[in-house]
Amino acid sequence: MQSYWKVKLSIFLNYFVFAILLNSVGTVILQVQRTYGVSETSASVLEAFKDLTIAAVSFIVASYINRLGYKRAMLIALGGNALICFLMPTIHSFGMTKLLFAVAGAGFALIKVSVYGTIGLVTADKKEHISLMNFIESFFMIGILTGYFIFTSFMDESTPTAWLNVYYMLGGIALVAFLLLLTTPLDESSLKVDSSKPVFEDFAEMLRLVILPLVLVFVICAFTYVLIEQSIMSWLPTFNNKVLKLPATLSIQMASLLAIATALGRFLAGVVLKRLNWMVVLVGCLVISAGLVLIALPLAEGVDTSAVTGWGNAPVAAFIFPMIGLFLAPIYPAINSLILSSLPVKQHGIMSGLIVIFSALGGTTGSLITGYVFEHYGGQTAFYFSLLPISILTVALFFFSRLQGSNSSVDISGAGAGH
Repeated sequence: MQSYWKVKLSIFLNYFVFAILLNSVGTVILQVQRTYGVSETSASVLEAFKDLTIAAVSFIVASYINRLGYKRAMLIALGGNALICFLMPTIHSFGMTKLLFAVAGAGFALIKVSVYGTIGLVTADKKEHISLMNFIESFFMIGILTGYFIFTSFMDESTPTAWLNVYYMLGGIALVAFLLLLTTPLDESSLKVDSSKPVFEDFAEMLRLVILPLVLVFVICAFTYVLIEQSIMSWLPTFNNKVLKLPATLSIQMASLLAIATALGRFLAGVVLKRLNWMVVLVGCLVISAGLVLIALPLAEGVDTSAVTGWGNAPVAAFIFPMIGLFLAPIYPAINSLILSSLPVKQHGIMSGLIVIFSALGGTTGSLITGYVFEHYGGQTAFYFSLLPISILTVALFFFSRLQGSNSSVDISGAGAGH
């Protein structure tokens, strides 16, 4: 039990580090526009450098993760990101920023696949699985929240590049996480890797898994959810700055409300989902999320923020819109847990890879669309766009519920049919 506690502490810290690195993209999108003078559309490619790398590395690693080992994969990720963070303040440019997010994306692919796989090794049943999943995802949101304040503490209006020094701190945290994991034992014997089996058979197993109806509908749900979440999270600092006309530092700090709301939503979900039907909870959350969009965005029209000096006199819209995170929060960890707990432990690594791949593609798609609409049609139109994927996700969840209800377990070792 003591070793499980240490393993859980280790994966919490790993997730915390990458939460700050990856989800600083919204802050960095705003900062590179100000520091390097790039446009909204150009800045939006940072999401692609992050997410497309996550997708590509996840595709390569997902079928190979059992051979590589969860612990070894996480150590590679932490070491690589510690190095790039230490280099960033010295060799800074928009190009270097792209490289940073590419390395962070590759590292997160290794971390997330490994963390999701490790959860199956250290939990006893479905209830414990979904509870730990929600708690870890909540901790991820705490990392995001911390990141907003860490970044703004390094910002200095008189020195445009001062914010880059934050990467020395992030490199240090990654190094601490590396050393903790290095000294943490993890029993991976249950993965039972057959080293004589060709690697292409692992890829074939992953492809057999993704064509199952249950998994296919899950993939649509995961893709659409992350499209919604990332389009809002990555562009909220810019929305606050360019639509609500808040100062840059305050824009970033107030975007932290979204992370606070999401973290709180996932903590509460761990309690609520033990008592209520998950389908009722998730659809209810989506309906309320759509309502918040329709309430908050009209309040952002024609707001006079010329006298805004801080949180105390910020416009109401800056407080209401981030509350969408409270209701979107339970969806992602819940559907991930449902699909993973339908599979044998040895297949969790492969399924985790698919989760990461399609989540990354959803994140990139959401940010690129939002960036384009933001530049050409305005920030309010860009955020109204979220109503479309919210509607699609609601419909997809109904199909997922029906399929999940008829598949108490999934077996892909043979023909690939669920039973």
